[in-house]
Amino acid sequence: MTDTPFLQATAISKTYPGERVAGVKRTDLAIQPQKITAIIGESGSGKSTLLRLLYGLLSPDEGSIHFKGERIWGPEEKLIPGHDAMKMVTQDTDGLNVYAKVWDNIAVLMPNTDVGAKEERATQVLKQLNILHLADKQAFFLSGGEKQRVAIARALITRPEVLLLDEPFNQVDTSFREGLQQDIRQVVHDTGLTVIMVSHDPAEVLSMADELIVLKEGQIIEMGHPKKLYQNPQNLYTAKLLTNCNVLAADEAKHCGINTRAAHVVIYPEWAAPTGSWTRKNWTVKQVLFKGSYEDLLVAKDGITLRLLNDEPGKYNVGDKVHIKINRFMEF
Repeated sequence: MTDTPFLQATAISKTYPGERVAGVKRTDLAIQPQKITAIIGESGSGKSTLLRLLYGLLSPDEGSIHFKGERIWGPEEKLIPGHDAMKMVTQDTDGLNVYAKVWDNIAVLMPNTDVGAKEERATQVLKQLNILHLADKQAFFLSGGEKQRVAIARALITRPEVLLLDEPFNQVDTSFREGLQQDIRQVVHDTGLTVIMVSHDPAEVLSMADELIVLKEGQIIEMGHPKKLYQNPQNLYTAKLLTNCNVLAADEAKHCGINTRAAHVVIYPEWAAPTGSWTRKNWTVKQVLFKGSYEDLLVAKDGITLRLLNDEPGKYNVGDKVHIKINRFMEF
C-alpha cells in the first residue's frame, strides 16, 4: 500500500484568454511535506496562478488538487476560498489593523475560550518571528519588513500545515531579508511546517529553498534541489533565471576560445577570471562594479562583453588590459 501524497496536483490547467495566453498549462506536481518549495519563473509564467490553485483560491479548468487524499475545492464550491489547513501571505500587508498593537493583530485570531493558551501561543509566535519586542507597538508605525513579519505571524498562529508565500520579501529591505528567511527556515525545522513560495529573486530561492520548480509559459520545465539546478541546469532559461550569466552565441564563443556546435554557451561570472599574462592581454576592462567584498568586472573584446567576478577589489581599473581564463562553461 502506497503512502497518500501530501499535496498533489494532477493534470491541472488554468487559462486566461487574451492577446497573450497566460496561466498554467496541463501540469502534474507533488509537494513534499516539511520542506520549502520555491516556484520561480519570468513575469507572467504562471507562478502566482499555480500558488492560488494549490491553495484553492482558484479552480482549475481541468484536473484536480488533493491535500492528504482529499480534494481541494475552489471558490465555486467553497464559501470561504482557501484550504483550512493552509494560510497565504502576500507582499500586501493591508490585512493588518494599523490602529491596533502588534500583539492584538496576532492574538485576535485565537479563540478566547482559553486565555492562558491564547497568550502562550501569541508569545511563542512573536518569538519565532523575532518581534516580541514589538508587541506593544502600534502597527501603523512599523516598517515594511516588520509588517511582513507580523503578517507571517498572523498566518502561523493557528498552526497551519502549509504556508504559502507570494513574493513575501518585496517590501522588506535587503539588509533584513536574510534574517527573515532564516527565521522561516527555523520555523520549518522546529514545527514541520511546509512552505510553498513564489519568488523572482535567485538569492532568495538559492539560500532558502529545499526544492525549486521552474515555470516557463505555464509549464514546469525542470525541478530539483537549488544547488543541482544552479550547477547543472537542463535549460538555458533556468540558468538565466538563477544568475546574471554570460550567454554567447556559437560564433561569439569562438572569440573566447570555445568551439561548440551548440546554439548557446553559458559562462557564469565566477567561472571566468582575469589572469596574469605577458603576451595575451586582449580584453579591456570597461566597468568595475563595486559589490563590497567583491567586484563585477565588465570586460570587452571584438564586440563581446563578459561579466566576471573579481574577489580582489581594487586590483583592476577601467581601461586595464587583461587576459581571461575560462574555467567552465555550459552548452545549450
